[in-house]
Amino acid sequence: MAILSSSIARKVAMALSGLFLVFFLAQHFTINFTSVIDPDTFNSWSHFMGHNILVQFVLQPVLIFGVVFHFIMGIILEIRNNNARQISYKSFKGNRNSTWASRNMIISGAVILAFLGLHFYDFWFPEIVHKYVESNPLDATRYYPELVHKFESPIRTGLYCLAFVLLALHLWHGFSSSFQSMGWSNKYSRGLRAFTQFYAIFIPLGFIFIALYLHFNQIH
Repeated sequence: MAILSSSIARKVAMALSGLFLVFFLAQHFTINFTSVIDPDTFNSWSHFMGHNILVQFVLQPVLIFGVVFHFIMGIILEIRNNNARQISYKSFKGNRNSTWASRNMIISGAVILAFLGLHFYDFWFPEIVHKYVESNPLDATRYYPELVHKFESPIRTGLYCLAFVLLALHLWHGFSSSFQSMGWSNKYSRGLRAFTQFYAIFIPLGFIFIALYLHFNQIH
């Protein structure tokens, strides 16, 4: 951890882990979106992801480490930033100084972390039990019905939608600031910022659409 001893190194590490999670989020959205287009495709892709050795035993542990590292590093940076503010402002002008998203990254991050706990409880743990504890036979058609079942409850669906709203706020500031932390500043900065803001709105809204679609189109 000596390499993370400097503030610049910590910010770069935070940025890289965030960009890694942004890439995973896009991949996760792509697979989930097939559930509203073609359930058979969703079943096929989910079955592949759930039984591919590389995904299960290499990429999945890396992803879990990336999530834990990103949030721990975020807490560390927040604490150090607060300790570094030895001179308080005479007046605080709210959004004239910064956006709500930038001032409350630790709050939105904590809520997203809690949401990930719910997501693991809903999908990851049942999958582990299904495959490795109960040792059930392979069934490549079970994923879509199981996904739909999770969104039967309006309360759970509402929690998912709320979490994705906070994810949008988190991404609105965090995605673009990741490039700034790595010193990305050139003639493409304006276009890059526009892309990150589009991503911050489009991907969470896409997940909200999926949740609502599955809730209101139950299997009978």
